[in-house]
Amino acid sequence: MRFARSLARGWTRWSSEATSSKNERPRMIRQGAIALLGRADKPTDGVEEYCNHLGEALRGRGISLAIERVAWEKRGWRRALRSLRRHARAWKDSWVLVQYTALAWSARGFPLRISRVLRTLNRVGARIAVVYHDVEPFTGPRLIDRLRHSAQLHAMRQAMNACEVAVFTVPMEKLTWMQPHYTHSVFIPVGANLPVAGQAASRKRVASDGKLNIAVFSVTGGDFLQREVDDITRAVRFAASRLKNLKLTVFGRHSEDAESEFRKRLDGAPVEIRVLGLLSDEDVVRTMSNCDVLLFVRGPISTRRSSAIAGIACGLPVIAAEGPETSSLIKDAGVAFYTPQKKGDLGEVLLHVLEDQHYRADLARRSWIAQHRFFSWTVIAARYADFLETKSKL
Repeated sequence: MRFARSLARGWTRWSSEATSSKNERPRMIRQGAIALLGRADKPTDGVEEYCNHLGEALRGRGISLAIERVAWEKRGWRRALRSLRRHARAWKDSWVLVQYTALAWSARGFPLRISRVLRTLNRVGARIAVVYHDVEPFTGPRLIDRLRHSAQLHAMRQAMNACEVAVFTVPMEKLTWMQPHYTHSVFIPVGANLPVAGQAASRKRVASDGKLNIAVFSVTGGDFLQREVDDITRAVRFAASRLKNLKLTVFGRHSEDAESEFRKRLDGAPVEIRVLGLLSDEDVVRTMSNCDVLLFVRGPISTRRSSAIAGIACGLPVIAAEGPETSSLIKDAGVAFYTPQKKGDLGEVLLHVLEDQHYRADLARRSWIAQHRFFSWTVIAARYADFLETKSKL
């Protein structure tokens, strides 16, 4: 593991990192924290991107955030924990933000060893916050699914009992396992894992080719790919039966895996198809800013779905399904909801957004406002600073 030994006590130091202006004075780093991650996701790690953007925003508030990993998948749990014990001695009285997803702490979704990580941090006197990116245990009909569900619920509750602060990316009242005595919880939505999203949202798009551009940012792989492609292509075909100037732009994770299916299912439809694969963050922003609407069909939308928040951050109308985790923050944004159980409803909603320019502009305006009020990294960093700067040890 790579550990920053400078993250010990004594946090007042000057940061000479690059700033947005050559004339800007160096920022004074008054406090430091560590974001502790488990196994990295492939091919891109959204949790690490989240921590990078959070760290950049916190730096503007005088708080340094170092990203570290417990590399158990490479070194084995015994060696990884031994290394953690050795290096965590320097973290006494420092905040450690443990990033929780089930698969970050277990290859098969049984994250019971995270309790050993938390015990190690407690023993050295670190101040622990657990950030729940997975807010509910996995479900499924098989016996192994029920065992996995129980193991995850046990690990999540153990983490709640071990930490000073629990950060949830959806409102706590939306959770099925929340208890009244969990009074140390805070709700902080995720932001878009993108740079200069606000600048993209402020630009008024002018299509150079006169086509209405439909964005699909990432497709779920595995068993879900076929269903998502089917939902998207049915909706686009329906819209194309009324509008003859459509373009479908697919990019992000698994987009190239789905390309042949998109082209096969839209064969003969008057739709231009562009599949771009994985893009840099800057190219994602550039691509989003050239689209008119984002289709999000990867399950219900919520404040923890960063690929949906990306559309809001870039000032786009977003078409998505409502679910148990959908909060008022999402409903206040520029989201047009469809009902998955209603046959053809996704296509109807897509057509309405594309046909009605004033409705589309109003949705875009609401996304822009929601980005500034709820989802910008400046706002998110301020929520973290509330407890990083003021929370005293219980």
